Amino acid sequence: MPCDTALVIGGGIAGMQAALDIANAGFKVVLVEKSPSIGGRMLQFSEVFPTLDCPQCIGTPKMLEVGSHPNIQLIAYSEVESVTGTCGNFTVKIRQKSRFVDPSRCSACGECSKVCPVQVPDERNLGLSRRKAIYIPFAQAVPNIATIDPDYCLHLKGLKEGKDLCRLCQKGIPQKNLPGCEAKAIDFNIQNKIIEINVGVIIVAVGYDLFDARLKPEYGYGVYPGVITGMELERIDESGGPTLGKIVVNGKSPRNVVFIQCVGSRDKSVGVEYCSRVCCMYTAKQALYVKSKLPEAKVTVCYIDVRAFGKGYEQFYERVQEAGVIYRRGMVSEVYKEGDSLVVRAEDTLSGEIYEERADLVVLATGLRPSGDTVELARLLNIPVGADGFFLESHPKLGPVETAVDGIYLAGCCQGPKDIADTVIQAGAAASMACIKLAVTGKGTESA
Repeated sequence: MPCDTALVIGGGIAGMQAALDIANAGFKVVLVEKSPSIGGRMLQFSEVFPTLDCPQCIGTPKMLEVGSHPNIQLIAYSEVESVTGTCGNFTVKIRQKSRFVDPSRCSACGECSKVCPVQVPDERNLGLSRRKAIYIPFAQAVPNIATIDPDYCLHLKGLKEGKDLCRLCQKGIPQKNLPGCEAKAIDFNIQNKIIEINVGVIIVAVGYDLFDARLKPEYGYGVYPGVITGMELERIDESGGPTLGKIVVNGKSPRNVVFIQCVGSRDKSVGVEYCSRVCCMYTAKQALYVKSKLPEAKVTVCYIDVRAFGKGYEQFYERVQEAGVIYRRGMVSEVYKEGDSLVVRAEDTLSGEIYEERADLVVLATGLRPSGDTVELARLLNIPVGADGFFLESHPKLGPVETAVDGIYLAGCCQGPKDIADTVIQAGAAASMACIKLAVTGKGTESA
């Protein structure tokens, strides 16, 4: 029997927008997100170009709307296990991982984290700070429920050896007036569960991964503490980030900052021949961050060429130069240490001369890569990927959101690199196509 429900895979800005558009049209939506919270990468940014809006200010209302919409069933901390059937009648199995926390009892008070003795790298801050083995990803998380990480929890690891260890999150530390979970929400007996649903259409919105800068060892990432990625700078600049918004290197404010463009983009040596589209503009934005917070610092951008293609982007690029950021055209060959400083060695492609820039901080503009889920998800959905590794649309001009399988659509960076504005536009287009298909194969429900 035809089904009037849509499945959206991925809870970033593309997935949220698509889910809301379909739900507001009167159809039911199941939104699956593999992380404990929806929000995606946009919520990791400090500001967004070219308006310099706060991502949390524009993203959090959408998260809350998704979490409370009567037509949206949010299944977070879950992954799609299998997909069978055809357009109008897909059968999907979803594995919902156990948080070992009862969502009906958890009040997100944070008392459980206070007593947890285990500290591990925080994924949200890219390992620049630590979190506990039981944690809430961030204050605005949706759903706002604690999650126990089974890879690090002492009790769960002990159970494999028949030992009853720790459980301080349950018991608390009375002598220190730390109660632990008074709501009795923690339950180590909660197991993963398989949810089976029937849907009429599917929208894939699984986002992207960042290029691993270690694949360009000549730049010294992972070797020199003063070499970081652009996303790491986003977290450092963010007021709630690991340094509370202070731009520091080894405890000091850098006086010379160099940005290197196209790290993992337009580079055949690492198998990435495409332009990642967003790097020129996010580097301009970040250079402005640094210049605004450290007005005495020398800020240099080493670029191949600047691609300021969007509305207001060229004006923003000019604004950054007017703020004192130096743009120097050049292909960077290496970053090396000399005394207490880093040295960026490059060829000026205008003059043909070799030049060197001294730096306290080097920021690598890493490009966008297909999500690690792409290959497996392509197999489950029986849809192709292109030579670049991203999901392949049915036609680059006439079918940019459709796939080779009827009823399965693409939204956002899973189809190729794009900025937030284009991601939202494509999500809306995918939602419109999905609604048309649902109107034909199913029947819309009345919006509450």
